[in-house]
Amino acid sequence: MAEKQPNYFVQYLSLAPVLLFVNLIVTAVILILFNNWFPDLLFHPLP
Repeated sequence: MAEKQPNYFVQYLSLAPVLLFVNLIVTAVILILFNNWFPDLLFHPLP
């Protein structure tokens, strides 16, 4: 009898969307804070 091995691929598929969501939230927070500290750099570029 073969022992049941844990399916790491299924664990990865369930973990990948969570990591993607965390990455998007962290990126959004960094962009929001940067825009709060240095506003309107898109419309008034640095010299």
